[in-house]
Amino acid sequence: MRSGHDNTMDWQQRKIYKSILEKETGYIKKIWGEYNTVCLVYPNHYRIGMANLGFQTVYHLLNAQPSFLCERAFLSVSGNEARFVSGTAGIFSLENQKSIHDFDILAFSVSFENDYPNILKMMDQSGIPLRTKDRSEKNPLVVGGGIALTLNPEPLAEFFDLFILGEAEETLPEFCRHVEAARRSAVRREQFLKDSQRQLHNIYVPGLYDVIYSADSRIQSVVPREAGLPEKIKIRHVKDISSFRTQEIISASPTEMEDMFLVEVNRGCARGCRFCAASFVYRPVRFRGIQNIIDSINCGLKRKNKIGLVGTAVSDHPDLGSICEYIVAREARAGLGSMRIDRIDENIVRLIKANNIESVALAPEAGSQKMRDVLRKDITEADIMHAAELLAGHDIANIRLYFMVGLPTEEERDIDAIIDLTKKIQHHVRVRFEGKKKFRRMTLSINQFIPKPATPFQWCALEDVGLAGKKIKRIENAFRNDKQIRVIHDVPKWNYIQALMSLGDRRVGEILRAVNRLDGNWARALKEVNVNSDFYVYREKEFDEILPWDIIDLGVSKQALVSENRKAVKS
Repeated sequence: MRSGHDNTMDWQQRKIYKSILEKETGYIKKIWGEYNTVCLVYPNHYRIGMANLGFQTVYHLLNAQPSFLCERAFLSVSGNEARFVSGTAGIFSLENQKSIHDFDILAFSVSFENDYPNILKMMDQSGIPLRTKDRSEKNPLVVGGGIALTLNPEPLAEFFDLFILGEAEETLPEFCRHVEAARRSAVRREQFLKDSQRQLHNIYVPGLYDVIYSADSRIQSVVPREAGLPEKIKIRHVKDISSFRTQEIISASPTEMEDMFLVEVNRGCARGCRFCAASFVYRPVRFRGIQNIIDSINCGLKRKNKIGLVGTAVSDHPDLGSICEYIVAREARAGLGSMRIDRIDENIVRLIKANNIESVALAPEAGSQKMRDVLRKDITEADIMHAAELLAGHDIANIRLYFMVGLPTEEERDIDAIIDLTKKIQHHVRVRFEGKKKFRRMTLSINQFIPKPATPFQWCALEDVGLAGKKIKRIENAFRNDKQIRVIHDVPKWNYIQALMSLGDRRVGEILRAVNRLDGNWARALKEVNVNSDFYVYREKEFDEILPWDIIDLGVSKQALVSENRKAVKS
């Protein structure tokens, strides 16, 4: 493990960085001087991070503050070209090639739990002590935000000085003003953190709270260390998302969605699917006004010929038809993500066809009506058949169907129902179109259900990953000889890790440190550390116990979640 840090880059690394910047449009490069410096880090590869609209939004917000300079860093800058060797080279910012160790603030934007080990890896490579208690005023202030941390920041509590949770548009400028005032008054870090917790919205300083455990390893209480600190961290949501635009700031190559200019059209979802955090975390559902969206589209059309419409309920936007028609009328294309099955009608399919979209994703999530009712999907088999028929009738060549296994109350026959439903779709389309094979490819994306905080299923256990793997294999085998149907899925063992990071408390941080020390060897880390990971992953929780993330108040009552859980079991 590194004891120091290396501030120098060799000429080959600098050449790679320069090459990447030359392929970008819209990045901001400020000259170092009197600014508060922030390195915004996406703890994964460049091509993934630059396709993340939240990451780009934070970059824009920070650089919009007059006294702030924000640069970016990634796990590796350009795939295999980046030559980062642990112990011999640090992690450097893209814009000015500064070591992340040299910034005032190191801000991690975290969307996925499986990226947690990368956070420790990047700090370690740059000589930054992993735990807050081991860092000094000379080290950057380590800050974290993003959906994964908003749901449950506790597994990373010992590594972060401060979390900024929820939506960034109002909180970040407030935080930046607080940082600037503290700098002018020469406030020390310890006092700054206390003031932040007392005075600012959406801020959580985990070091100011003690977690007390009972003899059975459950949480007994979470206690503020000083008077005047909030008992719970209340998350404030932005009321009017049409008061600002959320769109692609930097157009870059190569990235996951480089052909599209990304525009956010909504936040939240009114559907209330019981497994989905977006239905509960970002309440209430908010749709951007059409003029706001058109302004973003006009901006995007100056750069690209395809507009990616982004949101948690894109197909529910009341003006989706008009938005797509506006794009098509300008001889451009709209990129649409997964479509709600009950929103597929003649008009929507006509728009899909007009945008030359050849593949459409639908999410039945379950094969049986019983399981769809458990999930509160509010769609029937007739809805699914109708959507498939419409798509096939307009010569949409490929459909992708999302299903989950390992759901609460699931039985063997519910797995068979996934196979049966797929065959029914295939048969229904062939019969309807007189034996013609209308879909060139049907892709089944099978994922294991992972319980998420702040949802009605937060008390559920993860199904044994071995059993989930057998269910997936059963579905694969059913279509092994069918060239039209392709089955894809995650690796079940990583679902265990994701569930551990999703459902864990502060003690999981010890496992993360071991994983970092052992260069990513999870099996060995889980054996070496005296923390029972099954306690978090495979244990059904009681409704009345304190859960690790209960300190975060997202505005949804526990009683409402319990009620939804009980309704699901009775479905």
